[in-house]
Amino acid sequence: MSTELIPAIDLREGKVVRLLQGDYARQTSYAVDPVDTARRFQDAGCRWLHVVDLDGARDGRPVNLPIIEKIVQATDLQVEVGGGIRTQETMEQLLACGVNRLVLGTRAVADFNWFEMMVHHALFQQRLILGLDARDGRVATHGWTRQQQQAPNAVDIAREVRDWPLAAIVYTDIARDGALMGPNISATRQLLEAAGELPVIHSGGITTLEDIAALKALSLAGIIVGRALYEGRLEARQAVELLAATS
Repeated sequence: MSTELIPAIDLREGKVVRLLQGDYARQTSYAVDPVDTARRFQDAGCRWLHVVDLDGARDGRPVNLPIIEKIVQATDLQVEVGGGIRTQETMEQLLACGVNRLVLGTRAVADFNWFEMMVHHALFQQRLILGLDARDGRVATHGWTRQQQQAPNAVDIAREVRDWPLAAIVYTDIARDGALMGPNISATRQLLEAAGELPVIHSGGITTLEDIAALKALSLAGIIVGRALYEGRLEARQAVELLAATS
């Protein structure tokens, strides 16, 4: 299985931003157009794009849908979207506008029976991604603004869903996200083992080509990269070529 480089576009109030460790008060804004940015990622050889509606994640409903629609229409990228997806109606709406996969985190964890029903629904089989965003191994929700003291363990959840018809799990170590600290290899390896044959996508901390190479060795389905691409620490084309190399 080849590992895809999946660049991230995080949207807040229509702008491309990155949050440090999911903290809405520690935001970096980038003076780039989201649609043009998506086109550049496609030109660099990327096949997938990860879009997060940060306003939606916090408000519980999609907010930046018009921009997401423009990205889908303007590129040939396969687009996965997360943030504020908490109803079947929203899921159907996003798929209808051309989004390929949907990332569910908050509603999935809070209402696990509902999520299981949606995963096995004929409309959504192999279209849903479970977003497991963890601090110290325990899952946080609502755009990472909430984490209960008895929050479930990400590895335990991965083990429970390993045989479900999911498209993938996206695993994010919140402490590393946007911090350019390098990926948490050991935690990602544990999650991979728990997930069995279910594809796993890593997110958080990637800064260098060495980080890409280290994650490639784990046989992940994908690697989501954000801040390092926007700040010139990592070139998308070089990362794509590294992941495509057979040696």
